[in-house]
Amino acid sequence: MKLVLLPGDGIGPEIAAATRVVIEAAAARFGLTLEIEEDLAGHASLKKHGATVTPELLSRVRAADGLILGPTATFDFKDAARGEINPSMYFRKNLDLFANIRPSRTYAGVPNKVGDFDLVIVRENTEGFYTDRNMAQGDGEILVTPDVSIALRRITRHCCERIARSAFELAMTRRRRLTFVHKANVLKISDGMFLDICRAMAADYPEVETDDVLIDAMMAHVVRKPSRFDVIVTTNMYGDILSDLTAELSGSLGLGGSINAGAEHAMAQASHGSAPDIAGQDVANPMSLILSTAQLFDWFGSRSGDAAYVAAAAGIDKAIEACVGRGEATRDVGGRLGTGATGAAVAAAVAGL
Repeated sequence: MKLVLLPGDGIGPEIAAATRVVIEAAAARFGLTLEIEEDLAGHASLKKHGATVTPELLSRVRAADGLILGPTATFDFKDAARGEINPSMYFRKNLDLFANIRPSRTYAGVPNKVGDFDLVIVRENTEGFYTDRNMAQGDGEILVTPDVSIALRRITRHCCERIARSAFELAMTRRRRLTFVHKANVLKISDGMFLDICRAMAADYPEVETDDVLIDAMMAHVVRKPSRFDVIVTTNMYGDILSDLTAELSGSLGLGGSINAGAEHAMAQASHGSAPDIAGQDVANPMSLILSTAQLFDWFGSRSGDAAYVAAAAGIDKAIEACVGRGEATRDVGGRLGTGATGAAVAAAVAGL
């Protein structure tokens, strides 16, 4: 497996280094053949190449088997004409990474106020309210006058169908429950299309129990009783907000893994941002990026038929669970270690499986 690793900005280099230690341990333990190529994205690339991401980098990523993208300073990048391109958007759009898969679960040893749960949010990743992904040319957010702004939301049958099918397929591997989250009572045409497509596709998966919940009500339900949910499928912005909430309910956003997957490519990406306020202090939690990379291994192993990568993904998950339970983690999840030591602890746990 050939991987491109882009450490990114802020805490990115620290958590990327910890992640690399873990995946190298997993390669040794499970007999994986890994080739890891590090490159630049974000501010470092802007300084060196005049752009946060380059076409040459995209070509290298296309030729690889997977991408690990560390957090980047997205808010800083405002003018694409000056090379200030959102790296996450760039890869999602150019690689057509239409499914953002974000598991959230509780861990023994990490306090939570909502009880134990284990769910996965399947978020459409290429359209919706994210206006930088909605146009073939230009942007779907428009300043009509200094006092009037318009944002266009795009919902297509094609994107609804493929994200719904991805969610049903995932539900078949879990507890066979799927919830459609929408706002079709107000957005009758766009969310109505999404909901109609999800309901129609249920006929292809009679083993899966389905229901649907309005997005505002869903926020209350996951706080009240997240254990009632298994797999949740929704459109782009709803999924972005909801998955941050469920990750935080598990104990920390630092425990939220995330993979962006398409038909041919996939990208591991932590659920959180670049946190420049704590960069360089050895306190950032690397587990989100580590868990995301485990998802990438599982995606590659399932797609290629290589069971060793699937086993490695499960092993990394098990190692993180053990480390969190022993307090061999960062302080945000009740641990006592710094970023680097947490990576080393997870790597040791993987090696000892």
